[in-house]
Amino acid sequence: MKPLRALCGGELPRLVMFDLDGTLIDSVPDLAAAVDRMLVELGRAPVGVEKVRDWVGNGARVLVRRALAGGLDHATVGEAETEEALARFLDIYADCHHLTALYPGVHELLEALSTAAVELAVVTNKPERFVAPLLEQVGLGGYFRWIIGGDTLPQQKPDPAALLQVMHLAGVDAAQALFVGDSRNDVLAARAAAVPCVAVSYGYNHGRPIAEEKPNLVVDNLAELF
Repeated sequence: MKPLRALCGGELPRLVMFDLDGTLIDSVPDLAAAVDRMLVELGRAPVGVEKVRDWVGNGARVLVRRALAGGLDHATVGEAETEEALARFLDIYADCHHLTALYPGVHELLEALSTAAVELAVVTNKPERFVAPLLEQVGLGGYFRWIIGGDTLPQQKPDPAALLQVMHLAGVDAAQALFVGDSRNDVLAARAAAVPCVAVSYGYNHGRPIAEEKPNLVVDNLAELF
């Protein structure tokens, strides 16, 4: 039995929700370029791609705070400093998407699910205004019925609110849904929503193997699911 059916009681799910960064697209090169330009404009040294790769996943505000702190722990960064840097980052990142690319297997899986009439959604902590343009840019604009960004609702992942909202809109229960992500936040959100979770091995999880978070399944390529 194919993994997708095995996770949903032998049937195809009626709804599959996806994280975006680190799951469908590799956006770190562009995020790192925007972070480094922001830091330089603030009179600081750039940090580079590899550090930013470990810092993404909790939304733009947290990414900026980590960049200002120079590490995952950003408790010492003040709010005024954050607001100034965040505004700069968002302005820069709005025009900084040319290095973002699809991961292997993404298009194949989405095409198969769409052909099978499975409803699709994106649930991401990235600010909503960036999501639809990015999906169009990488050729995924027509696949997703619902998009929930990090500022669409008051809560962000790992809170399950976004997943619960999409399930409500789709009229499906947890047994008929699936979430696909790459990080601890994704696994925790799916678990809190009682939804099976597939995690990809190649994404961003603050430098830790995603298997440590105990998702229902880990795959190296999304095409393995269908």
